[in-house]
Amino acid sequence: MRPPSWFGADEEDADEAGAPAERGGLFVEVVVNRAFDHALTYRVPRKLTAGVRPGVRVKVPLGKRGGLVTGYCVSVGLLPPEGLETSKIKPVAEVLDPVPLIDARMLELTRWMAGYYLCSWGQALDAVVPAGVRKQAGTRVGTFLVVPEESRQGWADGTLEKTLTNKQAAALDALCRAADGELLTVADVCRRARCGPGVVDGLRKDGVIHTVKRRLSLDEMKKGDAEDEPAPAPTAAKKPDLTPEQQAALDAMTPALRGDAFAPFLVFGVTGSGKTEVYLSAIEEVVARGREAIVLVPEISLTPQTIRRFKRRFRRVAVLHSHLGDVERHRHWRSIARGEVDVVVGARSAIFAPTRRLGLIVVDEEHEGTFKQETVPRYHARDVAVKRAHLENVPVLLGSATPSLESWSNAERGRYTKVAMPSRVENRPMPAVELIDLRHEKNMTGGLSDTLRDAVQRALDDDGQVILLLNRRGYNTFVICPKCGQVVKCRHCDVAATYHKSRRMLICHMCDAERPCPPACPSCQAPVLHYGGIGTERLEKEVLATFPFHAARRMDSDTMRKHGSHEATLAAFKAGDVRILLGTQMIAKGLDFPNVTLVGVVDADVALHLPDFRAAERTFQLVAQVAGRTGRGDRPGRVLVQTYSPESPAILHAARHDYESFVAQELPQRRDHLAAPYGRVARLLARGRDEGRVKAYLDALAARLRERADAAVKFLGPCPAPVLKIKEEFRFHLQLRCATAAPLHALLRDLNEPPPPPRVELAVDVDPVGML
Repeated sequence: MRPPSWFGADEEDADEAGAPAERGGLFVEVVVNRAFDHALTYRVPRKLTAGVRPGVRVKVPLGKRGGLVTGYCVSVGLLPPEGLETSKIKPVAEVLDPVPLIDARMLELTRWMAGYYLCSWGQALDAVVPAGVRKQAGTRVGTFLVVPEESRQGWADGTLEKTLTNKQAAALDALCRAADGELLTVADVCRRARCGPGVVDGLRKDGVIHTVKRRLSLDEMKKGDAEDEPAPAPTAAKKPDLTPEQQAALDAMTPALRGDAFAPFLVFGVTGSGKTEVYLSAIEEVVARGREAIVLVPEISLTPQTIRRFKRRFRRVAVLHSHLGDVERHRHWRSIARGEVDVVVGARSAIFAPTRRLGLIVVDEEHEGTFKQETVPRYHARDVAVKRAHLENVPVLLGSATPSLESWSNAERGRYTKVAMPSRVENRPMPAVELIDLRHEKNMTGGLSDTLRDAVQRALDDDGQVILLLNRRGYNTFVICPKCGQVVKCRHCDVAATYHKSRRMLICHMCDAERPCPPACPSCQAPVLHYGGIGTERLEKEVLATFPFHAARRMDSDTMRKHGSHEATLAAFKAGDVRILLGTQMIAKGLDFPNVTLVGVVDADVALHLPDFRAAERTFQLVAQVAGRTGRGDRPGRVLVQTYSPESPAILHAARHDYESFVAQELPQRRDHLAAPYGRVARLLARGRDEGRVKAYLDALAARLRERADAAVKFLGPCPAPVLKIKEEFRFHLQLRCATAAPLHALLRDLNEPPPPPRVELAVDVDPVGML
């Protein structure tokens, strides 16, 4: 049975290939995932009018050949746009979704994303809807039986029963008794009514019942006649009493949490101040009102420990992360869209969760660069979260011990409400931080100085645990020829290859290409090569040799590939089975282990001198964050930071736990160069295999832009990117800076006219977080 038309009674289908309906015809605006940024108009055949509405996906012909592509319906109207000849408007071929995947507010959000991040609307929409949802993974179309209203009425008043056989009556009774929303197949009815399929077929032929096709999840289709057993509720964790500082922070937000208005907050709390408990209490406020919350955390901080905290406090939690398969992601999406989830916890893309009654958005560790998408659309989840909160009229909490300078500036200007939490829970002291000047360490042969090695031994002797941070993977970070000075590079990228001893291979950390270690220098054929630099693999070997009676475990992307390895390692560390935990930045955030009494930063200078205006900020954040992993229990903590740049403001202020002094030092330099937060930045990156062609294209593009640019726009470049070649493609970039965003957007809106030459690609990154 066809659902009733939106615009009156059903009519016979018009000829799809002919002219559109003369009366009551519908026209839709459709956007597709293509580089152009405008909607296309199609007419709707009458048989599809009931299913077409904004937010559904449709199949439409595109181009001269009329090949079918999938697009999103963004508006429906009775009249085509002015100037379009109705007879030439192509028809929609198919409606793919029974209900819209995108609601009106999400359509508005993606429209804003397309305009701000300079991509097409279709590209933004495809980023919002996961691939598993688009493919409808884990579902299948089934045929089900329905009873029309007139048959239900006839059955209820007894008039229909007189015309049916006993078995037909039993079959109809089984259908009428089905619970609201329950769909029965022919097999279901035959089982309940104890009849054969011929009985059901007779009812269908007589028009007493109808068949419909519905797409259901495989779990729903397997359920059959069995009742779902409700999932056991988690054991409720005892809600801890809030400290006076936590309570004051919550009180500052409570009016907004109980209202229906946009309210952005910056929760500025030192590590160990209990920000997460404030988030949980705030979420409880909105869930108690029947609303939902979205919590964004960096993927690296989405630890089992973090997930458990939410699941112990809330019964209906969905966790979205990059390791989910298409079927599981689709299942979560459906549950959220049906209102079966109260709290959505996830990484970057969780901001697009299809909540029905959103009440709060939380962005933890809002300073993290991983919230920025590296492919089209290159959105920043923190900024999208603020925009979505504005559109949904809900509060948004941005939390960090080391806020991004953009968020700090917004709070200082009064755009965000700053909620300060300057003290640790139970007034525990911040750990003492000592700088070890590696320029004076003459006898170092590995990664640990004498001072750090002695401190580790004392912490272990005192039954404490140790965390060692080195943000470099591998065994040796470079291989160099001592005769000619050439560094062995990746064959495909302009970066030094890293030696991984466990695999006896040189591996590129840009493109993952592997190559055997050469027996001689590739440039001068000298027979001896020097292996230098220290990565986590070499540090692990040194630690195991120096402290052989204490278990140590390494955590980096090389050792944590197996499913469950991350959780197993942290569980062993929590239980005390592992005494030394060493690794990359994945051990720097989101961990709370009270018995950690020492943190060692093996090389604080890893990112300090990169050609990026955010290098100092990132170094400060990393050192401050890892320092916060110690002293979180009853025992005091200690932090040792090894550096060749102890006078650097980033390292000096991180050692003093003094964020505000670092900001005061850093902001004037940003202001002088129109860097964020004082200016908006757009980066244009051209790449291709022909170095000369790429350079010539970007030079010509820059010249055209300079002719049209507002005087307020500052040009930096074009010039070679800091990493000139990645995956055989040469890279040149151009930075545009301006005090406000409007002149940049006006300048770059029609950037692809004319398009780049063949085999040259252009990427536009608005508000970039990486410049390499």
